[in-house]
Amino acid sequence: MHANDTNKKPEIIYSELSYQVTGFLFEVHNTLGRYAKERQYGDALESLLAKSNLKYEREKALPVELVENLRTNLADFVVDGKIVLEIKAKDVVLKEDYFQIQRYLQAGNYKLGLVVNFRSKYLRPIRVIRANS
Repeated sequence: MHANDTNKKPEIIYSELSYQVTGFLFEVHNTLGRYAKERQYGDALESLLAKSNLKYEREKALPVELVENLRTNLADFVVDGKIVLEIKAKDVVLKEDYFQIQRYLQAGNYKLGLVVNFRSKYLRPIRVIRANS
């Protein structure tokens, strides 16, 4: 190990793309506020994604081996084939929400997920890195 290795900053996964997506999330939150429905946040985000010309898939099924029901894992969005985005509109993000996005990351073999809770007074998208990546 070199002395310079300790000063090396960790690489941020998909920094430019996640910055752009986060900007859209803040725009949606600033426009709709804290009390809209999850579906309304998704519709507003989809509108911004479509205008941006970013590729995205909404309610993408992420199959699990040996499970025949393809709709067991439905990610709210997969942006540019790289970032799984889960939209929430609830009081608190729970441990189960982390497990959910981790399941999606594993099923789709994605590296990065964002969990965003629009009910929060201050929007704080949570970056989740796939475990065992």
